[in-house]
Amino acid sequence: MLINSTWTLSVSEPTILPRSYGLELVKQLHKKLGLEMGEEKISSVSHSGIMGICSTSKDFFTFHPEEFYKLTLCGLQQVTSKAIFQLNLSDSLDFLGAKFNITNREDVSTSYAELYTSLVANEPEPVRRFDLHFTTPTAFAQGGINLPLPIPSSMFRSWLERWNNFAPVYLGSDELITYLSNAVLLKNHKIQTRSWQLQKGYVNGFIGDVTLQVFHRADPLLANVANLLVQYSQFAGTGMKTRLGMGQTNLLFK
Repeated sequence: MLINSTWTLSVSEPTILPRSYGLELVKQLHKKLGLEMGEEKISSVSHSGIMGICSTSKDFFTFHPEEFYKLTLCGLQQVTSKAIFQLNLSDSLDFLGAKFNITNREDVSTSYAELYTSLVANEPEPVRRFDLHFTTPTAFAQGGINLPLPIPSSMFRSWLERWNNFAPVYLGSDELITYLSNAVLLKNHKIQTRSWQLQKGYVNGFIGDVTLQVFHRADPLLANVANLLVQYSQFAGTGMKTRLGMGQTNLLFK
């Protein structure tokens, strides 16, 4: 089971949180879910932080009563997805002295088998263009440094690693990444860098829009595998520290 759950939030008065609020929020959400943090090598939960328009200072965010905010939680396997599906935040989310009112919840759920069957096994006509929107800072760990750039091979490697770890259908490894790197190009992007504050220090990442294009000479089956991984990104997120709010990924339909 896979689930993407999004809550719409608001505040009744200007609300201030430290820029490093993310870890405390993740801890509280895991506690509510009945899940332990840090036990998985690859996290089966991705999380967005609180997204929306807020004022920033050096050390704090200020959330405003005239705005609406979003909080997304995604589960990548049965236990975590079931816990997210059953999570009841009641009327508000309260932490660090802040109170966010909950006005709506939307759930999107599927399964690995359903995704694989509809997008690959049934051999649909290949999709050759993918428009993605990265809503929270996204970066990749490479050789001891963090790379805040939308490199296609890094994105596909990130999605494939999670898919192979949690899905019952193994898709391949380095050979698949090599093929996709030569079959999919970064057609255009409109991105900017943003820092994501952690408990100690911060990570630079990119946010914004990215378009990937599959070459027409690409094998239709592998083009469908590329589409499968892109669709999966809406649950898995992209890149590093998705459990802590980085790498939230949406698909744009044009």
